Amino acid sequence: MSTNYPPGWGARGVGQRIEEAIELIEIELRHAIAYVNDAVIPQVRRESISAMRVAADTLRNLADRFEQSSRAGGQPQNPPRGGPGEPNT
Repeated sequence: MSTNYPPGWGARGVGQRIEEAIELIEIELRHAIAYVNDAVIPQVRRESISAMRVAADTLRNLADRFEQSSRAGGQPQNPPRGGPGEPNT
């Protein structure tokens, strides 16, 4: 019984197909790396900077409230419980 394989299916053909697949994977990987470097990382940096500024403002406001409460006789004031957009209880 003989098995007929398509042309190029021998050991040399399989190796060549694997090399082509690896080359395509490398090309796609380079594209993915370029996208991450050009689009994702700058966006993450912008959002991180914005988040750090918001955190800094929040800490500054908290420090101001601590300072005001210490000037008002040393008794801490009850801070509002609700977060942004939530009613204070």
